Amino acid sequence: MKTIKFVIMISMLALFCLVIARDILDTDSPYKDVSPQQAMRLMKKYPDIKIIDVSGIYDKGHIPGAVNYFIGDGSFDQAINKLDKKSRYLIYYHTTKPSVKAAKKLHNAGFKKVYRLQGNYFAWVQAGFETAHKPTI
Repeated sequence: MKTIKFVIMISMLALFCLVIARDILDTDSPYKDVSPQQAMRLMKKYPDIKIIDVSGIYDKGHIPGAVNYFIGDGSFDQAINKLDKKSRYLIYYHTTKPSVKAAKKLHNAGFKKVYRLQGNYFAWVQAGFETAHKPTI
């Protein structure tokens, strides 16, 4: 009887450890951080990649071809339902926290091909890549 209790206790402990280890060792990141150079390579390799600027200052400068769904006013949340989960997405902002939040939201909604521009828009500009501005009247 003591042996059976011991085996059950050891089995439960092992199962618990496996569950914890799976969470700790999970390498399936919700998104992939990419440098501006890697982002440019992705854009060339996959010309249909969707670029999303989640900032509120899109008009002051953005990556050419990017669409703007501001994360701060709910536009991004509304857009998620309309986006194709099979497409690739490059997310950026002008600071890190909101771009991470947006990338995680896409992942949590079932999107599998999500990239986040490491260093955000500033890194893009610093790398010397082309930018676009909304013309002012």
